[in-house]
Amino acid sequence: MLTTYGTMRSAAPRFAEQKWGMVVADEAQHVKNPYSATAKALRTIPTPARVALTGTPVENNLSELWALLDWTTPGLLGPLKSFRARHARAVENGEDEEAVERLARLVRPFLLRRKKSDPGIVPELPPKTETDHPVPLTREQASLYEAVVRESMLAIETAEGIGRRGLVLKLLTSLKQICDHPALYLKEDAGGTAGLAARSGKLALLDELLDTLLSEDGSALVFTQYVGMARLITAHLASRAVPVELLHGGTPVPERERMVDRFQSGTTPVLVLSLKAAGTGLNLTRAGHVVHFDRWWNPAVEEQATDRAYRIGQTQPVQVHRLITEGTVEDRIAEMLEAKRALADAILGSGESSLTELTDRDLSDLVSLRRPT
Repeated sequence: MLTTYGTMRSAAPRFAEQKWGMVVADEAQHVKNPYSATAKALRTIPTPARVALTGTPVENNLSELWALLDWTTPGLLGPLKSFRARHARAVENGEDEEAVERLARLVRPFLLRRKKSDPGIVPELPPKTETDHPVPLTREQASLYEAVVRESMLAIETAEGIGRRGLVLKLLTSLKQICDHPALYLKEDAGGTAGLAARSGKLALLDELLDTLLSEDGSALVFTQYVGMARLITAHLASRAVPVELLHGGTPVPERERMVDRFQSGTTPVLVLSLKAAGTGLNLTRAGHVVHFDRWWNPAVEEQATDRAYRIGQTQPVQVHRLITEGTVEDRIAEMLEAKRALADAILGSGESSLTELTDRDLSDLVSLRRPT
């Protein structure tokens, strides 16, 4: 029987009445939260064999790996609280290499990992080139950025506990939005597109990239984590007579499928997507270019988005473009992401939530604008 997570969740009592020979959970990151209704429903289905399939077994922290393995192999890692104390904290902090190896030995017999760099898969995929594009802030962006840092740090320095953490998260979100476009941070309407590119270094660079690839009959995916920014980009490109469509979490499934068909046929050469909504379930192999307009806190999320184009069935080389504003918090995010990749999934921090625990001094160093000398 083939079913969806939604149907399984609503019909869980009926599924639980029958014993199944095997249960396979595809895109198993959907049940990485053991307390979610979907994960709880899945655990009620009786079966002697369970298989979890996912390209991202860990996106934010090792508790997600625990959730998957506790379903496929109950008891292997013990209770979650014990697992966090015995393994996860030491590995995530990156201070105990023995803890990393100890956990790897424990889970290795129960994991079968296939990467696109594996010898059996590489011949089936074309080359992939990744480029980081440093982008300067405009004068408006720099002024906004420094004003937000100054005002926010004054409030953060006098706050404590959960209130402080909330202020830090608000600051980080504000700065990332300013790096994208002042209109996003200021919540300006997407209707007025005149002069948008002049206010954002990223949008100006995106115009250059798209002009070049469209002149060569190319196609591109443009990812952003903010639906508001996706709307601004789409409105701006449409005003320049670029054939473009926007796919986000609120796009109805039938229209979503039609958008994919139009993109794959070449009718719409540019597709703007919200990062999380488009991370799975889409085959967009017509794209020879993938643009990450902003950075997520986790490389696995970005890679999964890139994999909408870079997957088996792709016949052309794929170029991945990451737009990073110079001297800003985005620079430091890029450094963090590279550190995570270099440690080959052994050290997996908890994204922006871990930054809320930084000292005032370290936080100021993270977010302060570094102007070129």
